[in-house]
Formats: sequence, structure tokens, C-alpha cells
Amino acid sequence: MKIITETLSLDELKQMAAATFGNLIKAVIDIDRELIAVDAELHSDLEALLLEDGSRQRSLWGINFYPEMHGDEFIEFDSMINMRPSQGNRSRGIENEEIRRQIIGIVAKRIKG
Repeated sequence: MKIITETLSLDELKQMAAATFGNLIKAVIDIDRELIAVDAELHSDLEALLLEDGSRQRSLWGINFYPEMHGDEFIEFDSMINMRPSQGNRSRGIENEEIRRQIIGIVAKRIKG
């Protein structure tokens, strides 16, 4: 597991995917600190890593990267950690379009390739 504070290449993501799930990488985004945690079997492990690093729970959102895909198919907004009725999110997806836009911007800033 690692927290991306600078950038990560698409090739590095592909290597991580090959070593775990084959075609995807689980990630958790901190939308306030603009950080990405990657490379774990569970989103909850990445969530715990970011919480230990000083992130706030309400700022963390789980996604999946598909490094071989492009465009809208590169990011999947799906994780059990996203189920937060207290924040108006009642599904595994991310229902708030503004949060989705923030995540896409952070990914564009941190993932290069």
C-alpha cells in the first residue's frame, strides 16, 4: 500500500494490477488533501492508511482504476466505503457529481501516462 503525494505513472499502475487483480487497482481518494492511496486488496485497508495519515473519513472515497482502459472506463466509482447515508450517499457508487468531478481532477493531477 502506498499514498501518492506526487505522481504515479500509468505503467506503475499496470504493474500493480498485474501483481494483484490482473485488470484493476483499488484506490481511495482524499478529496480535501488531494491524495490517492493505492495497491491493497480492500478499499478499507487504504481508507485506514489514509486515516492514520491524518485524513478525515468524510473526505475519503473508494474507486477502482482499470489501467488498460481509457476515458470514462479508466475510473470506476464503486466501493463499499462509499455507502454513507449520513452524507447523502446511499450506494456503493458516488452519487454526488461534484465529488466525482473532484476525483477526476485529482486523478488527472496524480496519475500520468
